Amino acid sequence: MLFLVAALLLLGVVLGTVAHAPLSFTVVAAVVIGVWLAVFAVRERRGRRRPTAG
Repeated sequence: MLFLVAALLLLGVVLGTVAHAPLSFTVVAAVVIGVWLAVFAVRERRGRRRPTAG
Protein backbone atom coordinates (compact mmCIF):
# COMPACT_ATOMS: atom_id res chain seq x y z
CA MET A 1 0.00 0.00 0.00
CA LEU A 2 2.83 2.37 0.86
CA PHE A 3 4.45 1.60 -2.48
CA LEU A 4 1.23 2.56 -4.27
CA VAL A 5 1.01 5.86 -2.41
CA ALA A 6 4.65 6.64 -3.20
CA ALA A 7 4.14 5.75 -6.87
CA LEU A 8 1.08 7.99 -7.16
CA LEU A 9 2.91 10.84 -5.44
CA LEU A 10 5.85 10.47 -7.81
CA LEU A 11 3.49 10.31 -10.80
CA GLY A 12 1.84 13.55 -9.67
CA VAL A 13 5.21 15.29 -9.35
CA VAL A 14 6.35 14.06 -12.76
CA LEU A 15 3.11 15.03 -14.49
CA GLY A 16 3.28 18.44 -12.87
CA THR A 17 6.82 18.86 -14.17
CA VAL A 18 5.93 17.69 -17.66
CA ALA A 19 3.10 20.20 -17.84
CA HIS A 20 5.64 23.03 -17.51
CA ALA A 21 8.41 21.50 -19.63
CA PRO A 22 8.85 22.23 -23.32
CA LEU A 23 7.40 19.65 -25.72
CA SER A 24 10.81 18.75 -27.17
CA PHE A 25 12.19 17.96 -23.70
CA THR A 26 9.13 15.86 -22.90
CA VAL A 27 9.49 13.85 -26.11
CA VAL A 28 13.21 13.24 -25.55
CA ALA A 29 12.58 12.16 -21.95
CA ALA A 30 9.79 9.82 -23.07
CA VAL A 31 12.05 8.21 -25.68
CA VAL A 32 14.86 7.74 -23.16
CA ILE A 33 12.49 6.13 -20.66
CA GLY A 34 10.99 3.92 -23.37
CA VAL A 35 14.42 2.68 -24.48
CA TRP A 36 15.39 2.03 -20.87
CA LEU A 37 12.22 -0.02 -20.31
CA ALA A 38 12.78 -1.96 -23.54
CA VAL A 39 16.35 -2.83 -22.54
CA PHE A 40 15.12 -3.89 -19.11
CA ALA A 41 12.43 -6.10 -20.64
CA VAL A 42 14.90 -7.79 -22.98
CA ARG A 43 17.35 -8.43 -20.14
CA GLU A 44 14.59 -9.85 -17.94
CA ARG A 45 13.33 -12.12 -20.71
CA ARG A 46 16.83 -13.43 -21.43
CA GLY A 47 17.49 -13.98 -17.73
CA ARG A 48 14.35 -16.06 -17.27
CA ARG A 49 15.15 -18.36 -20.19
CA ARG A 50 18.46 -19.49 -18.73
CA PRO A 51 18.31 -22.36 -16.24
CA THR A 52 19.82 -21.61 -12.86
CA ALA A 53 23.24 -23.11 -12.16
CA GLY A 54 22.50 -23.76 -8.49
